[in-house]
Amino acid sequence: MISPRRLSATSLFGLVTLASIVVLACLLLFAPPDGHERGQLMQFFGRFHPLAVHLPIALVVLIPLLELAAGTQRFSYLSSASSFALGIATVGAIIAAGLGWSLARGGGYTGTLITQHMWAATIAAGLTWGCWALRVQADGSRTAKIYGIMLLGSVAAVSVAGYRGGQVSHGENHLTEFMPEPIAELLGVSTGVEAPANSPNSGPGTFYGARIQPIFVKRCGTCHGRSKHKGNLRLDSFEAAMHGGKHGAVIKAGDPKSSDLFRRITLSPSDADFMPSQMRSLSPAEVQLIGQWISAGASGTQPRDAVPGAGTTDVAEVTFPDSDPASVAKQRADIASAVAQFQQRLPNVLDYQSRGSSELVLNAAWMQSKFGDAELAALSALADHIVTADLSNTSITDKSAAAIAAMKHLRVLRLMHTHFTDESLQSFGSLQELETLSLFDTRVTPRGLAELTRLPNLRHVYVGGTKVSPGDRVPEEVARKLVF
Repeated sequence: MISPRRLSATSLFGLVTLASIVVLACLLLFAPPDGHERGQLMQFFGRFHPLAVHLPIALVVLIPLLELAAGTQRFSYLSSASSFALGIATVGAIIAAGLGWSLARGGGYTGTLITQHMWAATIAAGLTWGCWALRVQADGSRTAKIYGIMLLGSVAAVSVAGYRGGQVSHGENHLTEFMPEPIAELLGVSTGVEAPANSPNSGPGTFYGARIQPIFVKRCGTCHGRSKHKGNLRLDSFEAAMHGGKHGAVIKAGDPKSSDLFRRITLSPSDADFMPSQMRSLSPAEVQLIGQWISAGASGTQPRDAVPGAGTTDVAEVTFPDSDPASVAKQRADIASAVAQFQQRLPNVLDYQSRGSSELVLNAAWMQSKFGDAELAALSALADHIVTADLSNTSITDKSAAAIAAMKHLRVLRLMHTHFTDESLQSFGSLQELETLSLFDTRVTPRGLAELTRLPNLRHVYVGGTKVSPGDRVPEEVARKLVF
């Protein structure tokens, strides 16, 4: 076995970078983005992806120009710079691809665009490494043709990755959306995003097809379209919109206030749950139109002019009030010190729901086994302010049932992949505001679900991977809320 100390710096660099590229490929194969959001730390690092991605792109495009210039007598001295630039480009490509995986995997993204973008980036890193390996060989004459082909392949892979990345960030038609019509006609391309035909729903003669779907396609399609669907939610067709996302339905026919989609588009833009992004935010008229459609039954076949008053201004405009810092500080006065102490003890686990709220969000899933009953018990002074708790994959047990039951304003509770049993469910009667409960891969049984009849606002109970089956006898009011 060759000792690392006996390897040259060049060989060691090549082995480390090659191993990193193999790891990236394994991550894409065995841990691809699946539409589920994960720890804030993963998302934090992932947000640096757009910052890191431009360096390797610039270098890979620059290197062929260096090689061409080095072939002339005047600039022959540039020949020695290519291998160095390829090494930097390889490291940059690996870092950018790794951060991209972290962003997609942690941010709840999925879809063919994401997959193609990430594989193109990984292939680009591999080809760039191959160019570097060929370039540093002492005898480059025998490999010149292979090197040239691989260098062109690297440029092509980077171009594909960049194009797909643009589609991920700005929509599938980001290059053609504002193309002048004469040029578009000459090239035979469409300047818009074509919505799929979904007969009998979504036709031009229906209210949804004529008025609602164009809003979803234009404003929401970037993140919830055919090829990219964050949170497993697609809004590019009526069927997909009504199916909902990873947490179930987002539209409740006839009830805008209970529809998560409408709730999100009517939040203040400063709220963490506000959708869509401010760059594509809906106008008050569009928000009003979606509310009218849901109120009228959220139909896909309703005639175009069947909704009374749609498109008129007889409904008050939706406003987004700015938060008052003094008011927010006053709301948080009683808990600010306790929140700060817990954040210091366990960073990135507890935070305010938004900049203008005193409600808290608990996300311990990323800590996995390092977060247990003792850590949850430390939150007792803040229990009354927690509205969302993600305890998935942690080591908490039934001993934490009382601590959870004390969170009386809890609306979302995720207990996936934990050791919870029916015993804990018996303590959840105090969670009168709970709307979503995920028990995926826990030890609960049909007998324990009977306790959930005491929760009046419960809408979805996720029981996949448990001992509960679709044919089991459970109270009807609970059975219709089960998601397998």
